[in-house]
This record gives sequence, C-alpha cells and structure tokens, in this order.
Amino acid sequence: MTSTTRLTVAQALVRFLAAQFTERDGTRQRLIGATWGIFGHGNVAGLGQALIEYADEMPYHQGRNEQSMVHAAVGYARQSNRLAAHAVTTSIGPGATNLVTGAALATVNHLPVLLLPGDTFAGRPADPVLQQLEVPYAGDVSVNDCLRPVSKYFDRITRPEALVPAALNAMRVLADPVETGAVTLALPQDVQAEAYDWPDEFFAERTWQVRRPAADPAELAAAVRAVREARRPLIVAGGGVHHSRAEAALAEFAAATGIPVASTQAGKGSLNHDHPQDVGGIGHTGTATADELARLADLVIGIGTRYTDFTTASGTLFERPGVRFLNLNIGAYDGHKLAGQPLIADARSGLAALAGELGQGRYRVTDSYIAEYREDKERWEQRVDACYEAEEPDVRPTQPQVLGALDEIVDATDILVNAAGSLPGDLHKLWRTRSFDQYHLEYGYSCMGYEIPAAIGVKLAAPDRPVWALVGDGTYLMMPTEIVTAVQEGIAIKVVLIQNHGYASIGGLSESVGGERFGTAYRHRSPADGSYTGAPLPVDLAANAASLGMRVLRAKTVSDLREALAEARAADTPTCVYVETETADTVSGAPPAQAWWDVPVAATATRSSAVKARELYERHVSTRRRHL
Repeated sequence: MTSTTRLTVAQALVRFLAAQFTERDGTRQRLIGATWGIFGHGNVAGLGQALIEYADEMPYHQGRNEQSMVHAAVGYARQSNRLAAHAVTTSIGPGATNLVTGAALATVNHLPVLLLPGDTFAGRPADPVLQQLEVPYAGDVSVNDCLRPVSKYFDRITRPEALVPAALNAMRVLADPVETGAVTLALPQDVQAEAYDWPDEFFAERTWQVRRPAADPAELAAAVRAVREARRPLIVAGGGVHHSRAEAALAEFAAATGIPVASTQAGKGSLNHDHPQDVGGIGHTGTATADELARLADLVIGIGTRYTDFTTASGTLFERPGVRFLNLNIGAYDGHKLAGQPLIADARSGLAALAGELGQGRYRVTDSYIAEYREDKERWEQRVDACYEAEEPDVRPTQPQVLGALDEIVDATDILVNAAGSLPGDLHKLWRTRSFDQYHLEYGYSCMGYEIPAAIGVKLAAPDRPVWALVGDGTYLMMPTEIVTAVQEGIAIKVVLIQNHGYASIGGLSESVGGERFGTAYRHRSPADGSYTGAPLPVDLAANAASLGMRVLRAKTVSDLREALAEARAADTPTCVYVETETADTVSGAPPAQAWWDVPVAATATRSSAVKARELYERHVSTRRRHL
C-alpha cells in the first residue's frame, strides 16, 4: 500500500518544490531556490501559511511590486545560467495581473520563472469574490488567463489531485533549455487550503537533467561544407552561447579558424573585448566594425541567436548577394530562420563538433581578412577612447563619460545590469566586457524598471560580486520600489542613476522619425504653446532613493563621479551614485547608429520634419531583403 501524508495543496506544493533539482555536466543544484511573495486574501492562508510551515525548506523574499518580483527572479535565473529559478506568489486580481509584464519578459528571453498567482474560488461558494473579474459568457475565466499567452506552460489547479501532473509538467518546462520561460500554476484560494492525502513519492527528491543535444551527422556535414566554402564568414553570437556556457568553446573555435565574432545584446561577452576575434556588437546598436563585416559576409554563422530586428537592422544589414546563413541553435524554430542551414544542437556541443571537423588547420580565413577586421576594430577602439575621455574633469559628464568612469574602476568580477533607454545602445557599442557574465542586458523585452529588481536577483545568485544597476531617470521612476527590499535584506547592489530629464532614447528616436520629441521630456508645460518645453521638473530622484533607505552619493562633475563610483564599489550596503549628465556632443557623445532600424514613419504629413523623415524611411525600406 502506498504511504501518504495529509497536507494542504499549498503545503504539498512547497514541499514538492523544495525537492526539485537540476543537473548538467555533473553539477546538481536546486531548481527552485526561493519564493518571492506579496500576500493578499488570495494566497495568505494558502501559500502564505505553507511558506511559514516549511520556512526551513523554502527561503522567502518579501517584495514590493509583483512585476518587480518577477524581474528579480529572472535576474537570478539568468545569473544562475537557467539551472536555478525562483517562484513568485501573489494574491488574486491586481496582484496577479501585475505579473504579466514580467512573465512576458521571462518568456521572450527564454528564462525560467515559476508564477503562483492566487485565483478565485474553484467551488464558487461566494461568486463574485473580492477582485474577481466576471465574464458573463464563461464561468471558468479569471484574470489569470491573461498569463496564458505569455507563459510556456499554464494550468489551473481546481482539484487537489490535479497538482501532481501539473507540478511535474511545470518542472519539465522550467528545466527544458528549448521550452523554458514563465510557467504559471493558477491556484484557487479555496483549493490552496484544502487537505489531501498525498503519495510520499511526490515529495521525494527529483533531478531534472538539462540536456546538451548533439548535432545530427547530416546537418553537421552540411554545416562543415558551408564553412569550408566561405571566404568572408562572420559569427553572430547570441544569448544561447551564454546559456550553454559555450564561451570557451567559441573562443577556441574563433581562434583556430580566424572567423570574427560579433555579438547581439544577449550575446555580448561571449568573447572578452580583447580577444583577437571579437569585433563588438552587431546591428542597429552595434559597432562600425561588426556591421561592415556583416554587409560583406558571404556566410553568417548564428550561434544561439533569435535574429531580432535590431540584429538584422530590420532585414537590411546582410546585403551581400548570395549571402547564406548557418544557424547553430538548440531550438529548431530559431535554427531555420533566414532560410538558414540549421544545425540543431546545444551551442557547446555543436561548436565542439564543428571544431573537430574544421580545427587544427583544416580551415582558416585568409590573413588579409584577419588584418582587415583587426585594423578596423582598432579604429573603433579609438572612437571608444574619445567617447570615454573627459578632458575637463570639473564639468558635468556626458553619458558615455559616465560609462568611461565606470570602465576605469571595474574588473572581471563586476556585473552590469541594464534593459532600456539610451544606455543599451551606448553599452552595446562602447562597453569593454571583461568576463562572460559581466554584461547583463535584458533587450529581448527591453523593459523599463527591470534593472533594480534584476540586480537584486543577480546579487542573490552572485553574492560575492559587485552588481551595478544602470538606470536613467525614466526607468527609475517606473519601478524604484525594490530599493526597499535591497535595504531590508542588506543586498548591496550599486545603482548608477543618470538624470537627463526625460525619455532620452525615445526622444532621439522621435526626432528621427518626424515626431519632434513630442511627449518625451520631463519638463513643465510652456506658457506659450502648452508643450513640454519649459523648465525641467523640480524632481529630486537622489532624495527619493535616500528616502527609501539607500545611501546616495551625488556627483556633479567627472571628478566627483570617479570618486563616487569607487566609493560605491567598495560599499557593503546598497548604494546609489546620482549624476546629472550633459547632452552628448560630437566629440564625447556615443557614435550614431551604424545600421538602420525600422520604425514606420507617417505616410502623409504636413509638418516638414515628418515629410523629410518619410523620404529617408522610404530609401531605407527599399534596401530590405528577404533571405530565401
């Protein structure tokens, strides 16, 4: 007879989660390292009580905003190389719908997070319950159904025994390198508190093997032929290189073959900045070196990349006639993009297979090609130096000079977290990565507000390393609340808060597409015409951060900034460096975009700015191609 233990559904779920592990390459670790939560009537007596009951088995973190809890969990998962994740529990209603943005971010970026929102009564004794959305045509719909399209797996546990298959499926998806993303188990509040006799096998330790699938022999042979026929190949390294921990394999392959390596936002750091084959970021926010190589490449070798519009310059970057694509990817969906030759495999195992066929002198690009891209990269590095340099240290810095000051003090142990605004473009072009995981850019969803909570998650996964959240004022105002969590838990993140009085990135884009920076500045309305062109708003974001308990260092000049950054790096408490930046000029501003990005411009307009922008847009659109 099977032995059982009588527990509530919530208690059973917590015990089950505490016994789940992942294993890859012989290394085993907990799959669900902790649970974040904000409690309301939809989860306080269920999961809230269960987390108290099993506090020794399941660590708990108190959050301030449901979306930011997901961001923290995602930061932890990425820093843990997707082999460990966090769970997030909320009440019903607004607590649950606040998860949607974070869930979308996790799924877009293929990063695991387990969402446990409370739900309305399964038994419907009180109908409607507080915060319930009534749907007249469907009695089984709740606001949690908003999470279906942004979840890789979704289930609603309306009976206790349904938890067993649902929980197993949830772990399967979280640990799957192809399918992973947000996983949602919606938990009706009455079912959470219901008791059931659970088979003890449900609580036994379970290890989920994270696969490294090898390449199919026929696909490998075709890939080898494609490389051998190429004269100007270019590798595009995406986030899959990091997820696979294939950085060393990529470095060896690139060195052996001489093939240059460009990187997407997610893939930056796949090679250190000083590796002979590294040519920097690619695409709209990339370097001139990488983008010119892309325009002339006869073979593009994508490794773990989704080929987003920023990478391909909206289909205009890879312009050589007859250019072909070889896509090494663990997912068949991405492996077949751009009509490419697929090599469906784990990035590390795929690179090892390619090296076995092409390494040791079996294939190498010409010396003239190597000299060409190295000389071009050196010219680009001189442009980076010019952006970073501050000839007058007693003046207000530009944003690139802020990065230059940070560049002076960090080493390979530092981790930079960013997601949105103008910083991703500057970082992709300018930042010199020193380690494979120093550059933590969430650019799949590019979600404002991600940086501070994600930095907390990263710090939880890497407690002995300096972790920097780089934010502009627009991003900061979206979601500063987890500063309170960092202070409460003593999580010593460092926040660099750059004040430039508005949405600088979207303002620049607005100007380029005929939008005249409308609605992008943080300024008073002008008495003359009511536009937002008056004086800057008297908002003191440094005081705001200090009011939330964070130590704040104000920097007015480049010299102040250098001192403040060094002090913040040495701090063992949460610390913010606040700096107001100058508008970038042609000397110290970041180089302009080296490739196009498609943002449609009004087809008809009376204002000259939009008319001119449309003319330029049509010229760019005419160069777009579909790779078939």
